[in-house]
Parts: sequence; C-alpha cells; structure tokens
Amino acid sequence: MKLRELAEKLQCNFTGNGEVEIRGVAAIETAGPGELTFLTNPRYRRRLRETRAAAIIVAREYEELPLPTLRAANPYYTFARALELFYQPPPFPRGPAADGASVHSTAVVSPRARLGEDAWVGPFCFVDENVEIGDRCRLHSFVVVYKGARIGDDFVAHSHAVVREHCRIGDRVLLQNAAIVGCDGYGFARQDDGRYYKIPQSGPVIVEDDVEIQAGATIDRATVGESRLGRGAKIDNLVQVGHSSSVGENTLLCAQVGLAGSTHVGNDVVLAGQVGVAGHCQIGDGVRATAQSGIPNDVPAGQTVSGYPAIENRRWLKSAGVYNRLPKLYDELRALRQEVAALKKKKRR
Repeated sequence: MKLRELAEKLQCNFTGNGEVEIRGVAAIETAGPGELTFLTNPRYRRRLRETRAAAIIVAREYEELPLPTLRAANPYYTFARALELFYQPPPFPRGPAADGASVHSTAVVSPRARLGEDAWVGPFCFVDENVEIGDRCRLHSFVVVYKGARIGDDFVAHSHAVVREHCRIGDRVLLQNAAIVGCDGYGFARQDDGRYYKIPQSGPVIVEDDVEIQAGATIDRATVGESRLGRGAKIDNLVQVGHSSSVGENTLLCAQVGLAGSTHVGNDVVLAGQVGVAGHCQIGDGVRATAQSGIPNDVPAGQTVSGYPAIENRRWLKSAGVYNRLPKLYDELRALRQEVAALKKKKRR
C-alpha cells in the first residue's frame, strides 16, 4: 500500500514522498525498507538517526523529519490502526466446524444449554446446563462454562478459560488463555479449635460489555452480593481481583496487580504492574498508581500515587531522592553531633 493511500485510510496528513510503498509495520529499531514505524516515547528519539524505516508516524506538531511522515493527533492509536491493516491474526472459525456441526464432536454441551446463532464450540469444551451464550460466540479448546452462566454476543474464550456458575458476561468480552471468571474468593472463618472453616462464595461475577481479561487472570466471585468489572475495563495477565470487589469503566489493571477483597476501584483508573491494594479500600476515579506501589488506604479521585505506603507521587519522588542520600546525611549529622559535644565539653571547662 502506498503511503498516500495509507494516510487516507488512517485519516492522517503526510509529508514527503506519498508514493513510498508500505508493506508492514515494525518498531523503530527493527524497521526496514518498506516498513512503517512510529515515535511516541521521547527516549526513542535517538533511534531516528539509525532507523531504516520507509516512513514514520509522529504527532502533528512534531518537527520536520527527513523520511516520509504521517502526522496524527494520537500517534499510538494511529499505529494500532495501521497494524490492523497489515497484520491479520488467524481468523476465528466461522459457521460449522469441520464435522459439519457448530459443536466439535469432542465437546460436551448440555441439551439444556442455549447457544446463539453462528456459535462455534471447539474441541474438548464443556458447557453445562442452563447456560445461555449469545450469537457468534467462539469457544476454543478446553473452555469450560459452568451451570447457569449467562453470556452475551460476540464472546471469545481462548483455550482453558473458565466461566463459573451463575456469572453474567456482557457483549464483546474476550477471555485470553486460562482466564478464570468466578473462582472462589479467599474466605475462611477461624473456628474455636484454630482450624479454618470455608465460607461459601455465593455471589456471581458480573462482567460488563467490551471487557478483556488476559491470560491467567482470576476474578473471584463474591462472598455475598457480586463482584463486578465495568464496561471497557482491561485486565492484564496474572491479575487477581478479590471477592466482592468492583472495577470501574475503562480502568486498566496491569500485570500482577492484586486487589484484596471488597476493594472498589473507580472509572478510568490505571494501576501499573504489581500494584497491591488492601481490602475494603476505595480508589477514586482517574487515580494513577505507579509500578509496585502498595495502597493500604483510600485514594481520592485524580491522584497519582507511588511507593509503600503509597503517597502522592511528587512527595514520593522527593523522599526517594532523600533516601539515596541518607548515608551521607547520617555521616554529616554524626559529625555535627561530635562538634556540638566537643563545644559543650569545652564550655564546661
């Protein structure tokens, strides 16, 4: 595809040779002739001198560059759309499976389950009784859906994903491999003899529309009531959402985030990798928590927090800077104390 055509499809302005042929998309350090790249992070700016890319996507206000350029209001989003034009993942099965049925011969689907139109159930899946799944669902191999689950249209579950009993899932939800929706929460009551008694986890998980739950993530069901993922939430690999928790709309939980039970996270929140949140905390709308932060208390809306216990990001940066200087400051303090002690001793004489 010529750069001029690509700019039209992506609704971008371009500068330079619009007849350049683009055959694919690649990172700035690996792109070669015929490939489109992008620049959004300033730390990669130095790579501009070395890149062999045929063209590049940058922000509209970016300086003039020697290579052909697509200028976009949102370069990273434009890059994602460009990638869709050149990379086509293996298509999901459409229509009947190879044996002429919508359900693979090795799958087990209860006669009391209901599948929507153009559904496809792959090898070794299990769909229990009283399950309802909407139109155009795609269940890859070894997917399990427990009794009484309700799932909307355009549902995709990759191998070994599980939806537990009575959970509710909206439209256009994607479960990556081994994602589990509705597993038991970590609830135990200590008995008089010191042993622990398992508390039944009676409440379902509610997953709203356009949610993606990535590989190995676990969304616990509620002890009572419900656990909920809001519309458009994105749950990264190996995330743990504890029982009776809620996650707001368009919120990102990045890799290895852990929410203890009854945690409530607002809308448009970003918890970066390995952030941990204690139970019964309220995280306000628009909060940002940097990687490996530990949050033991409520966080008001709009704050950016860091560290453990998590504090306002600027305070944490200053504190981290002081921490590195502590040995020197301690030596200086000790020297001052010695001087003061010597002066006091001299006065006493």
